[in-house]
Amino acid sequence: VQLQASGGGLVQTGDSLSLSCAASGRTLSVHAVAWFRQAPGKEREFVATIGWSGGATKYADSLRGRLTISRDNAENTVYLRMDSLKPEDTAVYYCAAGPLYLATIPTQYNYWGQGTQVTVSS
Repeated sequence: VQLQASGGGLVQTGDSLSLSCAASGRTLSVHAVAWFRQAPGKEREFVATIGWSGGATKYADSLRGRLTISRDNAENTVYLRMDSLKPEDTAVYYCAAGPLYLATIPTQYNYWGQGTQVTVSS
């Protein structure tokens, strides 16, 4: 599975942004998909994940309430909507796919996209 993350950009505090993770090569519907982020000098951290059918989701506790993860298996795409963005949300956002249900650790995912930069100005 090849993953392509997109939708990042420069936004202001309080804005919303939607990221997309498009898959090619194989269907995404058999994989759980997650978003992680990595800020400069920090470890990659879990953001959100969604199960194969889209019926189950899990969010990082610190981000819960500002995120919505969804998927369209017909389009082979997973989305992440982020609301009320803060400067501390600035990071490279990566999408990943893997076989484990609602996993939150990067090593539990087999396939990774290249990342998309999100920068939130104050």
